Amino acid sequence: MRVGTFVLAAQFPGQGPGEALHRAVRSAEVAEQAGLDAVWLAEHHFVPYGTCPSAVTLAALLLGRTRRVRVGTAVSVLPTAHPVALGEQAALLHVTSGGRFTLGVGRGGPWVDLEVFGAGLKAYEHGFPESLDLLLRWLREPAVAAGGERFSFREVPVVPRPSDALTDSPGPEVVLACTSPASVRLAAERGLPMLLGMHIGDEEKAEMVALWRDCARAAGRTAEEIAGAAHVSAGVCQLADRRSDAAETLLKAMPGWLRQGLGAHMTVDGRERVMRDPHAYTELLCGLHPVGTPRLAADRLAATSERTGISRFALLAEGSGQLAATEENLRRLGAEVLPQLS
Repeated sequence: MRVGTFVLAAQFPGQGPGEALHRAVRSAEVAEQAGLDAVWLAEHHFVPYGTCPSAVTLAALLLGRTRRVRVGTAVSVLPTAHPVALGEQAALLHVTSGGRFTLGVGRGGPWVDLEVFGAGLKAYEHGFPESLDLLLRWLREPAVAAGGERFSFREVPVVPRPSDALTDSPGPEVVLACTSPASVRLAAERGLPMLLGMHIGDEEKAEMVALWRDCARAAGRTAEEIAGAAHVSAGVCQLADRRSDAAETLLKAMPGWLRQGLGAHMTVDGRERVMRDPHAYTELLCGLHPVGTPRLAADRLAATSERTGISRFALLAEGSGQLAATEENLRRLGAEVLPQLS
């Protein structure tokens, strides 16, 4: 089992973006010191829900600050990026980090980002498969041309090639965020492991893994590919000597952040959106994920792994909103939970 931390660079009420980003950087440094496997970086635009606008840029900084831990994006939003530009960045980080970079990509939402970056709603609603396929070709082939609906250009060489890295891996791992049967099928057909969100529980994640396997088999993926798919489960982790204290920490801090952060999202076309009740959502997260004593956390992670077949976790540890508490939470995760999962 491999346990990492999920870093949103969340801006809690009363904080500025600088404070949130400093906590994000320190989270990565402490995660490595604590023995965690990976740091997963979220990407958001124009909202305090997450103050990192470029997960791949922050990943570059953190790969330079660390020596062992893997660093991944969770996720880079593909409809608002050019697949070749993102592929070049991913290849660069793969080569220069000795293979420690993972590229997580996703479709994002129908947000105003699509207007600002000129992608348009069509890139979100219909263009994702084309963008994903172009990105994957860039990471796997020595030269690439495109003749699609959105991207069309003559053949150009891939520089640097991911295979130039001094590592056994031919290129960076690519993980796809999945929230629907359509995205599960897309991941399975291309042989990509899934990143599953923190808003769903073990039963739904197990169903998505089962669907992925069925679709992968139907697409002709080998038994070895299917068995070796290392899906990632996102969640929340808050540790304390009593479960009630851990839950109280999150219930005091997270609803204000969720209300402020999620409420700031603007749709590109004015469509109505229903925001979750922040307090009820926090309670849901406390019930689904390792929130409580280290023993409870270890048991819950082991149970999720057994029920879903997922062996990798990306756990949000900054739910208190405070730097010192986040650092302590990560250190306890490494010292008191990981040994129980060995």
